[in-house]
Amino acid sequence: MIKGAVSFTSFLVVFVLVYYYYSNHVKNGKPFNIRKIPGLDAITEAIGRCTEMGRPVHYTFGTDVFGANHLASFEVLSYTAAMCARVGTDIIATTAKPEITPIVEEIIRAAFVKEGKADAFKPDNVRFMSSEQTAYIQGIHGIFMRERPAANLMLGAFHAESLQLSEVGQQIGAIQIGGTGRTIQIPFFVATCDYVLIGDELFAAGAYIGRQPSQVGALFAQDFGKWMSIALIIIGSLFTTMGNKTLTDLMKK
Repeated sequence: MIKGAVSFTSFLVVFVLVYYYYSNHVKNGKPFNIRKIPGLDAITEAIGRCTEMGRPVHYTFGTDVFGANHLASFEVLSYTAAMCARVGTDIIATTAKPEITPIVEEIIRAAFVKEGKADAFKPDNVRFMSSEQTAYIQGIHGIFMRERPAANLMLGAFHAESLQLSEVGQQIGAIQIGGTGRTIQIPFFVATCDYVLIGDELFAAGAYIGRQPSQVGALFAQDFGKWMSIALIIIGSLFTTMGNKTLTDLMKK
C-alpha cells in the first residue's frame, strides 16, 4: 500500500505543477491553443437557425445517473442559454433526474439574468419528464411533435435513448448536436446527428467555451497526464520485453 501511495503521490505532484503552470500561463495573457471542436462551434449556427425560424432550442442530458457527464454538460447549457437570451430564442430543457431539474432551472435563469433578459426566462420550459426511460423518451417525442424545435442538443450521459431521440429529431429537421462520455453510445450519435462530441470532448467543453484559467489549466494537465501514462506504458513494455524491469519496479514504489 505504501509503495503504491508513493507512485500515486508523485504522479499527483506532477499533475498539480502542470496545472498551476498552465493556469498562470493563461492568467498572464500568454497565448494557448485548444484544437477546434466543431460540435461546440456549431451551437451558434444551431441557435441562429432557431432564431430565423422562430422555433425553440431543445436541450437534454440523458437518463444515466447524475455524474461527471452532467457537470460537463452544465457548462454548455449555460453558454447555450446565454446565447438564446441574447437573441430572444426560447430554450426548452428536459431532464430525467428530479435532483438536477432545479440546477438546470437556476443555470438557465442565471444566464438570462446575466444577459439582462430576466423577464424573458420561462420556468415552464425547464421540464422534468420522468425517471423511467420510456416515459422520458416519449415525453420528449411529444415536445418534438408539438413544439418542433429547430435544434436538438443532447449532451450528457445517455443509454438507448440516444438513438430513439436523435432519430425523431432528425425526422423533424432539427440540427442535432450529440455528445457523451459513454463512448458506447457514440456510434448512434454519429449515425443521426449533424455534429458529435466524442468522449473527452464533452469534458473539455468548459475550457473550450469559457477559457477560464482554472479550466484551461486542468485541461492541459489532464492531457499531460494521458501522454505521460502512454509514454510510461510504451517504455515499460519495451524494457520488460528486453528483460529490464527497472521501470516496473520503480512504478511499484
